[in-house]
Amino acid sequence: MGPAEPAREPTVDRAALLRIASGMAVVAAAALVLGIILAGRHEVAMSGADPGAVVKVGVVQGQTVGGYLQSTETELAALTDPSAPATGVTWALVSLDDYMPPGALAGLLDGAAVAQVYTRVPLPGAHTQVVRIPVYRLPADVLSGMLDAALQRDQEQAGYQQLSERLDDSDVNQRRARAAYDASARTAHAEAEAYRSGCSCVFAAVVRASAAGLQTVADRPGVRAVDPAPEVRQLDRAEFRPPLPEQEGTIPAEPSGSPIPVPNGGSAIASRTPAPILSSSGAPVTSTSPVVSDLSPDSSAAAPEERAAVPSATDASAAQGVPSP
Repeated sequence: MGPAEPAREPTVDRAALLRIASGMAVVAAAALVLGIILAGRHEVAMSGADPGAVVKVGVVQGQTVGGYLQSTETELAALTDPSAPATGVTWALVSLDDYMPPGALAGLLDGAAVAQVYTRVPLPGAHTQVVRIPVYRLPADVLSGMLDAALQRDQEQAGYQQLSERLDDSDVNQRRARAAYDASARTAHAEAEAYRSGCSCVFAAVVRASAAGLQTVADRPGVRAVDPAPEVRQLDRAEFRPPLPEQEGTIPAEPSGSPIPVPNGGSAIASRTPAPILSSSGAPVTSTSPVVSDLSPDSSAAAPEERAAVPSATDASAAQGVPSP
């Protein structure tokens, strides 16, 4: 019987071990990524974050108007680049070089479906409110919205006059308050008269069009900027902030509220619901704008100083029946 053979070590397939180790690493990485995703979702759920947060489109506090205009050109150029993915129709904010009359809008915005316009009466030496008007037909709906704005200003004028009449000249504070209320009443009256005349007061619009259509609008004389907003899916989840035609430099901080106690207790931005407008089929088209109904004056309000200046309306609800281009 010969000597026993020494025991051999088992053969190791190093390639197989490498494949197994690599597979385990992939599984571990996938588990880690999944854990992070689930943890993130849990954190969002626990924090109550709104996944449908409001999208802001336009110029913002602290931004220069020049920088904003340049960024809109860059974004529109990227959207119309032939190598860019097709986006279809897109919402956009159109800012104008000057305040325009309702009759000029159809030519300026031809090729785009108009959902709403922004108006303001540019009175020298006075800060006036911005009004958002839902639009289906041009210029009829803008004129209708202006008439409704005039009625609201009439009511504000009456409210300021009532506040003024409740004061006397017994002390300097009441005299100052009365003078301020009287000045506010005069401003409201001037706004009402301007709106009734179909004034050159429109300075911006929200439209929907293809990238090529937006570029056509941007190239027209009188159009200051076209700010495409493909991220906007519905207007009631978007806030549009167009610059005023006269605004240059850096956008200042906005006041927390109007320093003038508006007789109805509303904000510095008026958005009265226009009368029902008719679609092309004759069916009434209603707006979701808030209705201002309580116009009773508040005699306890502090003395006003001047009407607050705002760059745009903060509410932007969907205009019903806006056609696709």
